[in-house]
Amino acid sequence: MSSRRIYSFRREVWNYWKKNGRHDLAWRKTKDPYKILVSEVMLQQTQVPRVEGKYKEFLKAFPTLQMLAKAPLGDVLRVWNGLGYNRRAKFLHDAAKDIVLKHAGKMPQSLDVLLALPGVGEYTAKAVRVFAFNEPEILIETNIRTAFFHHFYSSVLQKTRIRDEQIVPLARAAAKGQDPREWHSAVMDYGAHLKASGVRLNSRSKHYAKQSRFEGSLRQVRGEILKAIAKELPLTGVRNKYSSRFETAFDSLVREGLVVR
Repeated sequence: MSSRRIYSFRREVWNYWKKNGRHDLAWRKTKDPYKILVSEVMLQQTQVPRVEGKYKEFLKAFPTLQMLAKAPLGDVLRVWNGLGYNRRAKFLHDAAKDIVLKHAGKMPQSLDVLLALPGVGEYTAKAVRVFAFNEPEILIETNIRTAFFHHFYSSVLQKTRIRDEQIVPLARAAAKGQDPREWHSAVMDYGAHLKASGVRLNSRSKHYAKQSRFEGSLRQVRGEILKAIAKELPLTGVRNKYSSRFETAFDSLVREGLVVR
């Protein structure tokens, strides 16, 4: 890939960021590793507008990693309620306990150690390193894919599907010499802008998987059960409404340690 095209892409990203970047997002204003971890876990499969309010509410309830680690899981789930994918709350809670127990309450900086935390995958670990510690990792997620697909693969996307491994060398070349934290924020926002403008290219990724329908799904029943428990309501209403799926949903919550019988 020619340096001219990399330079052109970089210039377009920075121009957009300077004029229209989402500079006011709460997690963009902090370098606190705990707060970054909270934001990254919340942003998994969840759009930014839904996360903004819950992020502030969660940090108001659990302002430090130590306070989160000490809190009962039920309290954590009550605050998380409404955000969906409730396993993330348990993983975050377990990770906080792990950090307090094994790392003296200090967020690890090493990629390998971050990956050993409960529920922390490769992307989340690298995102913590980028946004909390400004380490030069390369992040690939839905908005970043869109940005690179649009600029470098538009002519081949109808014929083939692109692997993330193919994007990495381009992403590394574009990020070279840039501030890791700011650059990745800029590319994400630029990719989000492209998607909002009608550019829909992520289905051309080898890693793309269409999200299953929520209405009537097991996820919906699980969420309704947890919502009722959080509000201390009887489960009879949920059982009657979702009679065919209630036991399966409840049993899955028990297995994951989110509820007890």
